[in-house]
Amino acid sequence: MTPRLALVVDDDDDIRMITSLTLRRVAGWEVLTASDGQEAIDIARERRPDVILMDLMMPGMDGIEASKLLLADARTADVPIVLLTAKASIGGAQPPWDGLGVAGVISKPFNPRSLAEEVAGMVGWE
Repeated sequence: MTPRLALVVDDDDDIRMITSLTLRRVAGWEVLTASDGQEAIDIARERRPDVILMDLMMPGMDGIEASKLLLADARTADVPIVLLTAKASIGGAQPPWDGLGVAGVISKPFNPRSLAEEVAGMVGWE
């Protein structure tokens, strides 16, 4: 079976590295990385990953805007997006991803040992 191809998008170099290493070593996935929303869109259009793990808050184009554009684009609309965020709780306010159509949301910090399994469950690979 061909390994899954994930695109990890985060403006924090350390988070990108940890997430990438985790998915490669624990799950055996291939991983592409991007440091902002526009780079993520460009890579997703070119490489068509199996899943995108997208940071919610990034300078420039944030994860919400990038996700909206990816989900509206016929070339990438079927690629599941899982948001990674340190702001999973907004104190009673409606979360900004509500109604967006993402596959799920994972809070940072996440458990590296269970990250791939959690993502797989959200996108229906289990």
